[in-house]
Amino acid sequence: MITIRDIMDFTESFAPLSTAADFDNCGLLVGSPLTSVSKVLLALDITPEVISEAADMGAELILSHHPVIFNPLRSLDTSSPAYLLASNGVAALCLHTNLDIAEDTGVNICLAEALKLENYTLHPENFLVVGSLEKEVSVREFAAFAKDALGAVSVEFTMGDKSVKTVALSSGAGASSFEKAAALGADLLLTGEAKHHEFLESKNSGIALMAAGHFATEDVAIAPLKEKLSKAFPEVSFIKSTALKAPTEAV
Repeated sequence: MITIRDIMDFTESFAPLSTAADFDNCGLLVGSPLTSVSKVLLALDITPEVISEAADMGAELILSHHPVIFNPLRSLDTSSPAYLLASNGVAALCLHTNLDIAEDTGVNICLAEALKLENYTLHPENFLVVGSLEKEVSVREFAAFAKDALGAVSVEFTMGDKSVKTVALSSGAGASSFEKAAALGADLLLTGEAKHHEFLESKNSGIALMAAGHFATEDVAIAPLKEKLSKAFPEVSFIKSTALKAPTEAV
């Protein structure tokens, strides 16, 4: 019999909770570690649709990247994900910033693999991976490649002053790592989302900044995580959510 505790012990081996950022809220946020599991649903986010999907398939646990409880709860509405998890008897294990910087199946490592970076290095203190492309390309060419490789809804970017060979990656909301990426010799920083002033700063610096969507730059890690868990626990069925899609659209 496999329990949630067994799965937690395994995830500790490659994404220990002690490595999570101070502001974060990771770990088992709903449910008991003693619960036995036969099915686990994996998703970037825990939404009502994902909870319904888990309940319909008889999954005892949802493993997500984004925490289902982030800020302290002052009330519990019956439509909130935390309430729906508890009322459906589904537990929630959330691996957030500790998974971002994991060396094995970490989010930024998976992002680097998806974008075909070579000779890349993880810089966990900066939430960055820096590597090189097989050949030098223009910023626009790399944007088109990234959009296709990640299945991104859209890609925004500044041009920078030169073509791209060395790329820094910081999944999700990683544009604040721009100066660190530049100091590490990157020609371009690709992240999920960036603010207007961050794009302006990148234009002034001459280093390109690219935003491919929070969902697209992080969902890329869910399938590899599913495969890793399936190998470790062959008696448990690990399933990637089909109910969860990127929340935005573009024209």
